[in-house]
Amino acid sequence: MKFSTMLISRDLEQTKAFYAKLFKMRVISDFVENITLTGGLSFQTIDSWSTFIHKDAKEIKLGGNDVEIYAEVDDLDAFVKLVEQEQVKLVHPLQTHSWGQRGLRIYDPDMHIIEIAEPLSIVVKRFFKEGLSVEQISEKTLLSVKIVQRMLK
Repeated sequence: MKFSTMLISRDLEQTKAFYAKLFKMRVISDFVENITLTGGLSFQTIDSWSTFIHKDAKEIKLGGNDVEIYAEVDDLDAFVKLVEQEQVKLVHPLQTHSWGQRGLRIYDPDMHIIEIAEPLSIVVKRFFKEGLSVEQISEKTLLSVKIVQRMLK
């Protein structure tokens, strides 16, 4: 079994522009009321979706803060600058989690939450440069010693 992710969009053109600008995603399939982007995300128009689930489109509520898309980016600081430049609505600004990973959450045009964080391999390497031992990094990040060692190679 293989899962895919499909989200609902009020405006597919706005959705395409947002994901292209921030994430460099391209449309790989366009069926007018449904698109698939590189990276595995698909979007369906709210009107089309309503017919599939046998609901009135007015009954479909977006922005419920109950689902998130997660992505990692190697240069998180550059991404944060892009978010600021584009005046993207934030769920919360850049923060450092207790395990040392930095990330932020934003809303897309339809109020879907997207978390963008640095890869854990970058966190591990940062901690190692700061002088933490493999065991200390393992304890801080909750990653196994074996995984930390692999990330440091």
